[in-house]
Order: sequence, then C-alpha cells, then structure tokens
Amino acid sequence: MKAAVLRELNAPLSIEDVDIDKPGPNEVLTRTAASGICHSDLHIITGDMPMMMPCILGHEPAGVVEAVGENVTDFKPGDHVIGCLNAWCGSCNYCLTGRPHLCLPPQMLARLDGTSRLTQNGEPIVQFALSSFAENMLTHERALVKIRDDMPLDRAALIGCGVTTGIGAALRTARVEPGATTAIIGCGGVGLSALQGCRIAGASRIIAVDTMDWKLELARDLGATDVVNAADKDAVGEVLEMTGGGVDYAFECIGLQPTIKQAVGMAAKGGAAVLVGVLPTDQEVPINASEITLQEKRILGSFMGSNAFRRDMPQYVDYYLDGRLRLDEMISKRIPLDEINPAFDAMRGGEVARSVIVFD
Repeated sequence: MKAAVLRELNAPLSIEDVDIDKPGPNEVLTRTAASGICHSDLHIITGDMPMMMPCILGHEPAGVVEAVGENVTDFKPGDHVIGCLNAWCGSCNYCLTGRPHLCLPPQMLARLDGTSRLTQNGEPIVQFALSSFAENMLTHERALVKIRDDMPLDRAALIGCGVTTGIGAALRTARVEPGATTAIIGCGGVGLSALQGCRIAGASRIIAVDTMDWKLELARDLGATDVVNAADKDAVGEVLEMTGGGVDYAFECIGLQPTIKQAVGMAAKGGAAVLVGVLPTDQEVPINASEITLQEKRILGSFMGSNAFRRDMPQYVDYYLDGRLRLDEMISKRIPLDEINPAFDAMRGGEVARSVIVFD
C-alpha cells in the first residue's frame, strides 16, 4: 500500500510502498477513505512531540472495514468507521469511572508480541496510534467506532480528532451551561469545533479570537457573536471590556505560552481557562497563583474533548446530519496523499482550517 513515511525531523514525508499485516486477534483492517491533517502530526514532524522513526503519522481517519481478526465481534467487512487514538481497555480505573480517554493502554496501540503491523522489506515501520496517512489501517478493534452509512466519510474523518477535541472541550470537559459567556482563542479546526460546541450548548456570547481576518469571518459564520483580531488589539483587554470583567469559559485552542496566559486573563472571577491546544513538552507557562486563588479561577485540561468516543462520535455524526454541527465549511482543501507536504506548509502558514486527504 502507499503511505506517507516520516524518516527524519523537519523533513518532507516520503510517499512509499509499505506492507501491512493481516488482522490478528481483536484487530481490524480498514480501507482508509479520508484522513484529516492535524496539528499534532506537525508537532511530531518538528520534534515537539517525541516519536520513533521511521513512522507513519495520521490519526484523524474514517474508512470502511475490509477484514477482521479472530474474536472481533463489534465489526464486520463493509462497516463504515471512524478511527480514534483513544483506544481503551474497558477494565482500568479510568474506564470504569467514565474516563476512557485517559486509558491509552499500550496493548491497544501496538502488538504485545513485538511484531509490527507495518513493515517495509521486512523492517518494522512505527505505527503512530492509527497511522492513517496510508491507504489501509490495521488497528485494535477498540480504536474504532461504527457510524451511519449515510455520513460522508471525508467529513466523518474530522470527527476522529479535531472536532471531538474541540466540541468535547465545550460539551464534555467544561460542560458549558446555557447562557454562559465564552471566548475561543485560535480559530483553526479545533477552535472552530469548540466554538460550535459552545453554540450547541446555548452559550449567550461566543467571542472568537485570532490574528487572521478570514478565520474570524468563518468563525462568525459558524456562530461567533463577536470577533477580536489579536494582531492589532490587546485581546485580553478587548474581551474584558466586551464582557464587563471576563468570560465564564476561555478556550485556548493553539498551544502557545502567550495564548495560554491570555485564556487565564480572559476568564472572569470564578471562570475557567480551558486548555485544549498542546504545548510542546519542553515548555512551561508561569501562572500568577494569586490571580487563580483570589479570583477563584480554574484551569481545566482537556484531552481529546474528554471523550467516550463510541458514545460521542455517533452523536456528533447525528449533529452534522441534523444541521447542528457544520463541517463542510471547515474543510479548506481536499487533497490526494501525494500532496501531503504542501498541506503541512499551508498549515504552518495558517492558510487552512483543515486539509483532508481523500483516498481513491
């Protein structure tokens, strides 16, 4: 099969022929129909998130089941599925207390017998969770969820990571109440999804913050009540003035030190800064503890939208099909696999909300 392989940091991915194994016990072979390109993949390319190489990236896919291994009972060939990196074991404390997104058991992401699902000339290729920048995926069955056949797979792919991360931050992590005031910092795919989560939750005010006018226009179209261009304004000051003291929830959807500080600054007394973007692992953000204590501000970490993905993703599919969740506008480009490197360049330049690889 064709796959985009990462062989060295800060270098273009190479399109290569890679071998994929047959499904073993509890494994599912899926034909990849579409895969979104997520900023977390870029973090690995730049070295901000460590990963062994050579590897195949990609973790925002949708596809069609081709074959299943022994003991698989939840899927059959022909099923339409979304893949999610939040594989779960079903028996640990996190799973049993309703937090399966924190499980991430190694036996769900890689084979315990040491064999590789992906190889080239007999040598192993590292699998990054799903490795969806390839024509096929071989995963544990608990990394997949079945969805309705009438859901377009190029839009379903977005739900696999970016949409779930953003909308879940609003609906699952923060649990935004009807009438709440909110701010969204960063209007890429995750931020626009968090914005829509706030709208679906019934927030009375949704302030979109970004440095690019086209993203702010898209944010307004998707439900923002106000926009702030942080390129030429003090974003915190603008939000505080607009709201008379800050918002109930400020969502940071980029993963940068300055914008994390902005989220804390935009939160009202008793409000929350919801950290959704991934900060590079070697960076820290100094926080004024007195501000947190004396104003009873909260800092909420949100990993993958606090999802129970076999419950949440079919619901988000329903939201799209009934018109509450708008995904078409979030796809800036549909591309073939061999245009993946220009797509990452567009991401670096802030030119796209989301690029989606569409396979034949």
